[in-house]
Amino acid sequence: MSQSGFTMRGLAERLSRNLTAWILLGMIAGVLAGQVLHTQFEAATIKENVAPWLKLLSDIFLHLIKMLVAPLVLSTIVVGIAHMGDSSALGRIGTRALLWFITASLISIGLGLVMVNLFQPGVGAPIPDAAAAAAAVGEVKELKATEFLLSIFPKNAFEALATNNILQILVFSIFAGVALSAIGEKGAPLVRGADALAEMMLQITGYVMRYAPIAVFGAIANVVAASGLAILGTYVELLFEFYLSLLLLWVILLTIGALFLGRRILTLIRYIRQPLMIAFSTASSEAALPKMFEQLDRFGVPRRISGFILPLGYSFNLDGSMMYMSFATIFIAQAYGIDLSIGTQIMILLTLMISSKGIAAVPRASLVVITGTLAMFGLPVEGVAIILAIDQFLDMGRTATNVVGNAVATSVITKWEGMLEVEEPEYVEHPHAPAHTVASGRAGLELDPSNFEDGEKK
Repeated sequence: MSQSGFTMRGLAERLSRNLTAWILLGMIAGVLAGQVLHTQFEAATIKENVAPWLKLLSDIFLHLIKMLVAPLVLSTIVVGIAHMGDSSALGRIGTRALLWFITASLISIGLGLVMVNLFQPGVGAPIPDAAAAAAAVGEVKELKATEFLLSIFPKNAFEALATNNILQILVFSIFAGVALSAIGEKGAPLVRGADALAEMMLQITGYVMRYAPIAVFGAIANVVAASGLAILGTYVELLFEFYLSLLLLWVILLTIGALFLGRRILTLIRYIRQPLMIAFSTASSEAALPKMFEQLDRFGVPRRISGFILPLGYSFNLDGSMMYMSFATIFIAQAYGIDLSIGTQIMILLTLMISSKGIAAVPRASLVVITGTLAMFGLPVEGVAIILAIDQFLDMGRTATNVVGNAVATSVITKWEGMLEVEEPEYVEHPHAPAHTVASGRAGLELDPSNFEDGEKK
């Protein structure tokens, strides 16, 4: 074989081990394909004939991820708590996690308010038609605090699993894990079963992630084909200033993380590249969750901690979404020329702190909270339509930030507990299902000799 053949084969082998590179290729190809489609075909043709197929590519991936989430979260938390063997440690970890979440929420929302007042991107923004905007936003159902608190507690564990309600699964799993720990040896078979289930789900995660680059291609191509890259120029100021604010939030979160983790914060950044890119390209925090478990395992976070904190964080520690909500609320007020006092903005901050905790599983949850907050403070609700056109691009950044925030929170609390383990290799080959055996898959069958007759014999 020629030298170039060896080189190409070596490159293919490296790419097959490097999911990050494949995802990046998928993103680039998606942008190029989407822009070509946007310039070559009419919007109606794209919407009717092209977009459904591109969306299908990413929807298959998201469906597969949703298939993984419930059993993975259930088994992970049950095993982690059962192996912890100390219910007081669970309370201590939970208290530290909530303390971190509250602090990070205040930093995120507060930074969003500071940056939007500093840049004032809403001044001069185009005001949409009120009737069309109201139709685009739709009816927003207000979620009362009592309803949210009640919704945390499952009335049927199987229903919680079937609907992927992470908070309810978390509550049931905590009870199950503590109970199994309490009954000791009698519960050992169930603990071993849950442990095997967790391993199986991570193995399936490895299979599903091979499809991620295709899903990323479909998601990016769909967005660009519908809107085109030209729309970014229309909102270039908002996008630049929002992403700059997110970058500053990353710096703050990673700096705080470095105070606890030292130089290992750089290793953490390297390990979470894959879930970060999956979250960014699909704009789905849930899509990154299974891979996040796997990468934090390798970084040295025990499953007994990540299994408890990550699901909790995905409901209570959405740093990027919280910054976006404060940023967007004041942006809309600026667009309509409404000057808000410092006192009112602080009230908005506190309102967002509470209301943002009740919509973890709601699609486009941030827009729902923003709409409710605008109505509460007498601001024009139809202003949400100003940002609807580029919400997908904003959502990509805030979702990636949610991943960073939860990775740092989980790692810091693990270090705080003194339970951080040694690192594993960043890439570990998954076990392979047997593809060839001595019997070629026929073991145990009573075969008819005609199976082996020469097909040409008559």
